[in-house]
This record gives sequence, structure tokens and C-alpha cells, in this order.
Amino acid sequence: MYTIIMKIIKLNEVASTHTYLKEHIKNNTFEEAMCIYTNYQTHGIGSRGNTWSGIKGNLFFSFVISQNDLPMDLPLQSASIYFSYILKEVLEENNSKVWLKWPNDFYIDEKKIGGSITNITQNLIYCGIGLNLKSVSNEYGKLDIEINSNKILKSYFDKLESKYLWKQIFKCFKIEFQHSQKFQATIDNEKVSLKNAVLNSDGSIDVNNKKVFSLR
Repeated sequence: MYTIIMKIIKLNEVASTHTYLKEHIKNNTFEEAMCIYTNYQTHGIGSRGNTWSGIKGNLFFSFVISQNDLPMDLPLQSASIYFSYILKEVLEENNSKVWLKWPNDFYIDEKKIGGSITNITQNLIYCGIGLNLKSVSNEYGKLDIEINSNKILKSYFDKLESKYLWKQIFKCFKIEFQHSQKFQATIDNEKVSLKNAVLNSDGSIDVNNKKVFSLR
């Protein structure tokens, strides 16, 4: 089986790991899977053009892999769910009670503690993830365990290399989706209740007579 060899680079500070990584690939071309991470970014990119900066001491990382490195059964539109759920499992193995709200938000109990954003450029998949390890504000929560970012990233990319099939990830996420139904999601710039949303096998949801995918 082909193995993903992830080159990991730590930066002390960066405006955005996602922007930095994209610029690096643009200027140097893609030669290998790469991850950029930091504990302090000043202008992070969130979903729908929002910012996700946080404070110093949190975990921010972005990585790029070839589309060929993904499991064959993964719907590309649900890559955010796939990448996020694998990290959720790694954190859970370290005794966290984190759960994943559709499509790409990490929660502890009722509060968001982070999220992911995934983009596709040609045949490259870019994913950026931010997690609050420290308190940011009353609106947001923080991870409920102490972690070593280096070890967590290593465990995460080890799992990613295993190429878990989408059907394996979806089987677990489908059970967890019931938690999402207590919340809202932003669809077409509007807050929409997920109470009656139906999760499809491709990771999309049917809500208000509309099919919505998770790719952000």
C-alpha cells in the first residue's frame, strides 16, 4: 500500500497556516505531502470567509496531500468530515470527550472549540484545522485534555496514512450526527436548524428540501 510521508514544519508565528502553505506550494510546486503548524496565528481563515485566530498557545495546522492519497470511496465533497473525524478519534483516544458537529466543527459539550476548512486545487487537497487549547472567550470552549501537539499530529497523520475507508468513518459519524441535530448550521449565509436534517451516505444532508454538502 502506498504510504503518505508527511513533512511537518513548525512556525513560531504565522498569519495563517493555510495561506502560508498555499503560497509555498504555488511558489515551489507540490513534491510531497506537507503540514505547517503553529501555536500562534494572527489571521486564520475560517469557514465562509470568517477568521479564526485564537490566542497564543492554541493549535493551528494545515496540510496538503494528493487526491490520490485519499481512499477510493471518499466523496471529495465530504473530505472535511473525513479529516475532522479522524482527528476527533485521535483526541478521543487521549480521553477527550470532543465530538464533531456537522460538517466541520469540534465541540466540547455545547461549545465550539475549533473547526476545519478543506479546499481542492487541481488534484491537491488542502485542509486547515484550528483547536482551542486555551480559553479564548465565553462564547467558545477549549479542549478538555492537555495535549502534546507534536504527538497528536504524529498520531493524526499515522491514522491518515492508514487510509480508513469512508464507509468506516461514516458508520461512526452517522451515530454521532444526532448531536448535531440539536444545533444550527450556516447554509447560504443563514442559520438553519438541523433538527430535521437527514444525513446521506455521501456526507451531505437533506434539509429544508435542499441537499447540502460539507465542503467549505
